[in-house]
Amino acid sequence: MPPHTKSKTVAVVLLTLVNVPQAISADLFRPGPAEPELRGPLPPEIDVGTGFYLRADVGFSNQGVERLSNSLDALGTIEKVDLGFAGAPFAGLGVGYQFSRWFRADVTGEYRSAATFTGLERYRDASLPLGYGTDEYIATKRDVVVLANAYVDLGSYYGVSPFIGAGVGASHATIENFKDTNVVTQGVSYAKSGSKTSFAWALHAGLGYEVNSALKVELGYRYLNLGDAKTGTVYNYAGQCGACDALTYKNTDSHDVKLGLRWLLSAPVLPIAHPPLTSKY
Repeated sequence: MPPHTKSKTVAVVLLTLVNVPQAISADLFRPGPAEPELRGPLPPEIDVGTGFYLRADVGFSNQGVERLSNSLDALGTIEKVDLGFAGAPFAGLGVGYQFSRWFRADVTGEYRSAATFTGLERYRDASLPLGYGTDEYIATKRDVVVLANAYVDLGSYYGVSPFIGAGVGASHATIENFKDTNVVTQGVSYAKSGSKTSFAWALHAGLGYEVNSALKVELGYRYLNLGDAKTGTVYNYAGQCGACDALTYKNTDSHDVKLGLRWLLSAPVLPIAHPPLTSKY
């Protein structure tokens, strides 16, 4: 083979060796065909922890009163021997808003059925043979209470959420069937029904259980200050009134136990998978 032909052959081989890696590299890094978009738009997120809710409660009251008062108090020293109410049921409804997992507020209205009141007081009276007289009371008291409440939920533990709260509002109290018997003087007085509206406030504490994403069950304690209550005008057994005024129940309150349901209107009804109480190893 002539020398110039060998030179051309060597040049062709060298050029081929140089271009092969470049071609391989180009093939490795060449973008492939675009994949078709198979995923549709994401559904909107639903926050099951917020929104309007309805509530219903039933419970039992344990009421008390600080003292009884009228214009005759100034005539002698009153000694409170025993004043108290029997327990009575109540029921209420409300509407509220869950602002977050830890804060909510609602407005509630409730009817508190008639609780029987009994009491005994002793007063000093030098004109009486024993130097004192007594008043034995009996009556019934019922209330309608409206409260605006706010609560803080303190986390969730196996579906159970402790909570605390406070409320303010008004109480409309009615005293009925009032009778005062004075055994020492053999006297009797009575009063027609009387009503009074007072400022009311409450403190709450309890536990809530998450049945599902929409339904909660509550077991709670509430201290409820109901303000004052008042009878109608007090008359004696002859139908006469002395000072012709009412008897005031000063600073009535109640220690309540409640069982309630809360239904979150904006939440889908989804089962809640609570973690087990014990772990297996």
